[in-house]
Amino acid sequence: MHRHHVFPPPTVLLVVSNLLIPVAILLFAIGFFPYKPFLPGLAEYQPFEYGPPPDAPFDRLIFMVIDALRSDFVFTNGSGFEFTQGLISDGVAIPFTAHATSPTITMPRIKAITTGSTPSFLDAILSFDEADTSSTLAAQDTWLAQMKAKKTGKLVMYGDDTWLKLFPGLFDRADGTSSFFVSDFTEVDNNVTRHVPDELRNDDWNTMVLHYLGLDHIGHKTGPRGPNMIPKQREMDDVVRMIYEAMQTQLHLQSTLLVFCGDHGMNDAGNHGASSPGETSSALVFVSPKLQSISKPVKVPADVVEDFQYYKVVEQSDLAPTFAALLGFPVPKNSLGSFMLDFLPFWPEKHDKLQILVRNARQILEIITATYSGSLSTGRQYSLDCTRPSSVGEELACEWQSLSRSAEKAPVADADDEWIRNASTWLSTAQTLMSSMASNYDMSMLAYGGLTTAVASIMAVFAVATSTSAKAPSLTPLVLITVLYGVMMFASSYVEEEQHFWYWITSAWLLYLAVRSNPRVSRKSLAMGLFALSAMRVSRGWNQTGQKFAGEPDIVTSFVAASPPLLWCLVTATYAMVSLELFDGLEDIPIVISGSIVAGLVMSAMSFKLAFTNEDAPELVVGLARTLVNIFDGPSLVNRARAVFLGLGLTLIYPLYSLSVPGNKVSKERAMRTVHHLYTLFALTQSRVTSIPLFLLFQAIHLYLNHLHLGVVEITISSLLLQFSSFFAMGGSNAISGVDLSNAYNGVSGFNIIAVGVLTFLSNWAAPVWWTSASNLLLLQSRQSTGHSQNCVFRQHIAILTVFVTVTLGFVMVACTALRTHLFIWTVFSPKYLYSMAWNLGQHLVINVAFGGLLYWLGCI
Repeated sequence: MHRHHVFPPPTVLLVVSNLLIPVAILLFAIGFFPYKPFLPGLAEYQPFEYGPPPDAPFDRLIFMVIDALRSDFVFTNGSGFEFTQGLISDGVAIPFTAHATSPTITMPRIKAITTGSTPSFLDAILSFDEADTSSTLAAQDTWLAQMKAKKTGKLVMYGDDTWLKLFPGLFDRADGTSSFFVSDFTEVDNNVTRHVPDELRNDDWNTMVLHYLGLDHIGHKTGPRGPNMIPKQREMDDVVRMIYEAMQTQLHLQSTLLVFCGDHGMNDAGNHGASSPGETSSALVFVSPKLQSISKPVKVPADVVEDFQYYKVVEQSDLAPTFAALLGFPVPKNSLGSFMLDFLPFWPEKHDKLQILVRNARQILEIITATYSGSLSTGRQYSLDCTRPSSVGEELACEWQSLSRSAEKAPVADADDEWIRNASTWLSTAQTLMSSMASNYDMSMLAYGGLTTAVASIMAVFAVATSTSAKAPSLTPLVLITVLYGVMMFASSYVEEEQHFWYWITSAWLLYLAVRSNPRVSRKSLAMGLFALSAMRVSRGWNQTGQKFAGEPDIVTSFVAASPPLLWCLVTATYAMVSLELFDGLEDIPIVISGSIVAGLVMSAMSFKLAFTNEDAPELVVGLARTLVNIFDGPSLVNRARAVFLGLGLTLIYPLYSLSVPGNKVSKERAMRTVHHLYTLFALTQSRVTSIPLFLLFQAIHLYLNHLHLGVVEITISSLLLQFSSFFAMGGSNAISGVDLSNAYNGVSGFNIIAVGVLTFLSNWAAPVWWTSASNLLLLQSRQSTGHSQNCVFRQHIAILTVFVTVTLGFVMVACTALRTHLFIWTVFSPKYLYSMAWNLGQHLVINVAFGGLLYWLGCI
């Protein structure tokens, strides 16, 4: 016999379409996220018509980063930085708000602070890879490299090991701490502070970098108003006190400058990565007794302002040229920073002031020249036609030319405050312009990526069109959802608040199914429909997400977390539901054995979650939960998690065996449900404790859909909508700050990029993966009730999903290309593209296609 149509055309089209998705994503990403070119080598002082560089007032620098130190944490009433506020009041400290451009993540912020440049957005991705070495600054000019080149002392560093990754081999003494793996609030900072007293007594260094992580961890766990925040601020203030008192009493520290700041801030939910005022406004304080001679009186504490901009606002990149003048080295080559005029009074001679600003301006002018001449060779010159400048770069060059001539014509003594203000304005304008050009888009690669996506979309549409059971009217909702979602990608506000689209469209779809599937509605059907809609409404309000209302009250903060006993009752109910389902799935096994297996598995999972919550949010562990934690105290979290994973793996053997041997339909259905609920238990393990009750609501909606006996198209649309709506219900968003790393190390004793990457994805996409598994049960039910062939049902399901994925990916690419000069390109649209990558590569290809296909195949054998 000959086998015909082994690879029917719809299948071929579908396979090729899905294979083109990663190709399209990669091509577009290459054009959209290129590495930013930089000027190589270290800057050197160039001969200058005004003589040698001015003398530097400081010879040592203590640079102290307090991760996520938002401006109001230091400057407002009620702050724990009481000693620091006293220093500001006495005039020996000068406060600023340092603006951190998006992405507000540690690695790109350190790059901006040390080089004075605007890092590539790609650094936001690399910062999640603890093993990454491709983003090193070893070959770039930084103020650290300049301090090293002075050869006046060693460089020492204690704290976040991101510095060691960025500057390999630069520090003479260092002790790094992982910013992701360590989740405590105290040890991570004690490990830094224990080195400080000895280093303050040493006189063999000229630069000491300290990077404290505890305050950032507290923000992630309990938010900016958590109970541990003020004590942590006081702890950091005590470190400032210790350093300042040493500067006063120890002779070798008399000319030391202490600068402490945040690398970024945090929003009202305690997260960061996006561009809300709280995330981009970090505190910056210069401290030294020498500052008393130049500081101006300011109000301490400052009045509360909503935009978190206290005192003078500067850019983080301004630190590079300011350090250059204060410590006596050339401005780093790639710096776009502008010298902070507050420190000009250190040089009473006007020719010194002029020299500082002119050197700063000429250094930026070299970057402008290199950028607009199409060459990175700083020696290349080209003539300027200032009557008709051909670019904004030439306009800036002409403006500086005019400023330079005015300074040259007038006597040095006449270099007045107006010229200084004009020069500072020019520096700020140049900084704004060049910072906005942080990426040089490769338009051809953007076009190739978009074209590949278009081809994939056409193939997917043809695959759906050639499916025998897919009728045009049944696909109308999908077309409507796809078009509305695609158009929404062109509006930044809709992208930031995408969750509302999915919440409303999912609720409308559930209502539509209730009306359509039950022309004569029975009381039971009506009750189930109302319960499903109520479950959807509750899940919508469970976790507040998005950008505009992050940190606002929601069900979790207002009711669940506020009443820990209620939380644990709901959590227990969820585990009980899973227990009953697993017990039912193992009914072929003697009851004593099945009961022991289920009890042991669920008890180990609950004990892990209790112990984890005790470390992660101890304020939630009260009453009986506290008693149980004390009873089960002993094994480490890593071993507890491994025990859960091992138990899940061993229990999985039985349903897989049941599926592999001949059996009746009922036993196979039971085995597939068991597999599904084993994943449910895994999903609970990878979810925050406050989100666990959501799975009760998901189960209720799933039972309702199961009751309706839907067709393939309806199941697929339901799966699509519920995957997205559940993602946001669990607290997901389109901001980098929305990535939850709290469960990324469950069962992992050290950093492993593959294990941590997989766990990070499964913890953030736990609910969408659950709906993939639940939808598989519905598909198997539909196949049996309609009598369709095995391949037909799943192929049609994946084809419909692929149409949505490819078409909407195309919309996102077009939006990012068309809006590449938009103000919010790096704060809204670029993170959205990264999330689209995760949805398309992770959720669609790996979960829906591969994992879902495996589950469907198991259910059909």
